[in-house]
Amino acid sequence: MSLVGKKIGFIGTGKMGSALIRGICTAGIIPCSGIYASDVFEASLKELRESLHINVTQDNIEVVRNSDIIVLAVKPQILKTVLSSIKDAITPDKMVISIAAGVKLETIESELNEGTRVVRVMPNIAATVAEAASAVAQGKNASAEDADDVLRIFQSVGSAIAVQENLMDAVTGLSGSGPAFIFPVIEAMADGGVYEGLDRNSALILAAQTVLGAAKMMLETNIHPGELKDMVTSPGGTTIRGIYELEESGIRAAFMKAVIASSNRSKELGK
Repeated sequence: MSLVGKKIGFIGTGKMGSALIRGICTAGIIPCSGIYASDVFEASLKELRESLHINVTQDNIEVVRNSDIIVLAVKPQILKTVLSSIKDAITPDKMVISIAAGVKLETIESELNEGTRVVRVMPNIAATVAEAASAVAQGKNASAEDADDVLRIFQSVGSAIAVQENLMDAVTGLSGSGPAFIFPVIEAMADGGVYEGLDRNSALILAAQTVLGAAKMMLETNIHPGELKDMVTSPGGTTIRGIYELEESGIRAAFMKAVIASSNRSKELGK
């Protein structure tokens, strides 16, 4: 289905739900007047209504009835309860998107009426600054057009790619948990700057912008990171000395192990 003229509803307006609502409004892919949201916390709804002029309610059924697309932005522990309460309001013309971590499409589909179109998405916390890395997997009843629409929605808050659901644990380990792997890197780089005499604030700004700039350079040039590294690394220079120390410390293996460990934990939680 095309997003033109469609209305989207959010059940749950926590950090991720609110970030997606703001991203969609800012991108204009669905007007703010076509966005509905429900939550048990009235303060969150009030803030969204006052800042974005979206439609808010504490009634999940009202959101479902008024929306063509329903985004489930609730914690995995309460997802089944929410699904049970709204299933009969989800008519065949509606599509459901779940961003509940670790909950498989089969589980969601089994809690809803036969034939319900479901798409699963794994975004990450950077959605709060419109720089999320999201992966989209379509359910058995969802069409390719449904998946394309979901990609467009999540591209409004960063980058989004389509994957097979069996790769969602890998996505969780890489981009879902990944921001938490990078924050200590930024802090450690800043610590090195402080050690060499920079004040803390300046060191943090330089470290964070360095990480942001390096990532943006790779994405926009489409040049392999190894080649980009070589562009900065002069023979006998400062950079190769630093890279040598990183390799001595096993940086590559450490990051690979972190992603693999997080992916394995995601598999355990999904059982």
